[in-house]
Amino acid sequence: MSVSHDFKVFSGNSNRALAERICEYLKRPVSKADVGRFSDGEIQVEIGENVRGFDVFVIQSTCPPGNDHLMELLIMCDALKRASAASITAVIPYYGYSRQDRKVAARTPITAKLVADLLATAGTTRVVSMDMHAGQIQGFFNIPTDHLYASPVFLEDLRRKFPSADDLVIVSPDAGGVERARAYSKRLNCPLAIIDKRRPRPNASEVMNLIGDVKGKSAIIVDDIIDTGGTLAQGAAALMEKGAKEVLAYIVHPILSGPAITRITESALTELVVSDTVPLSKSAQDCRKIRQIGTERLFGEAIARIYRAESLSSLFV
Repeated sequence: MSVSHDFKVFSGNSNRALAERICEYLKRPVSKADVGRFSDGEIQVEIGENVRGFDVFVIQSTCPPGNDHLMELLIMCDALKRASAASITAVIPYYGYSRQDRKVAARTPITAKLVADLLATAGTTRVVSMDMHAGQIQGFFNIPTDHLYASPVFLEDLRRKFPSADDLVIVSPDAGGVERARAYSKRLNCPLAIIDKRRPRPNASEVMNLIGDVKGKSAIIVDDIIDTGGTLAQGAAALMEKGAKEVLAYIVHPILSGPAITRITESALTELVVSDTVPLSKSAQDCRKIRQIGTERLFGEAIARIYRAESLSSLFV
């Protein structure tokens, strides 16, 4: 698609490949910005072209190393604000620090809100993100926020892989993901199952029970984040024990830290499908069970519609 050239798209260092694919969809180059480091490790940013009066978009996932990539985004937004950009939209495919979205114990932070405040203070006038950890995070922003979902590209892939949904069952890996799983099952017209999980401590989980019938079916686990892979590996094993024919997973953000690759390789999973909101490590790229699909059309269309002041509602389905 072709649009006029009154807006510019910049990229930090977190996911340059996705930014380039988005700009290819928009038929324009990534605008020039030098995002480097001083000798002591502090982040240095210099915008390489005029942005005065332009609507600008900064594409930057706050994926690991999250602190570095978040600071890059904040400093880039500050630089663009001081260069008199008309508007600054932070396009954050993966919104980090989102798992601390409420007080679950005494004296704990709400980092999802903290990051929202930091972005606004840095000069961001709008935020676009995908599959935030919880829907209420949108309400943490005092600026317009567009919450996209990877479901359109995941559903397209599922329909291509399973032309008939007769033998499918969509599985939520925990109670918190039921709304997401229900949306998939409704659009595929197939049943829903829920894994009852307990989390005794961060990055650790225990499968307690399975709600629903998966016997003889292809079980599709859907979730927003895969970190260490423990929940997914345990869930796949539980589903196979209950008679599932095979287990696949469609998970948006592939953090894949610690022992995740080993767990996935050794798990009962047939395939793990992830989006490109977070770039895959070399070991993840080499894992035969992991397949990555692109989201550049969704983000590219969102950017174009925001610039043209058109509705984004059809992209939220």
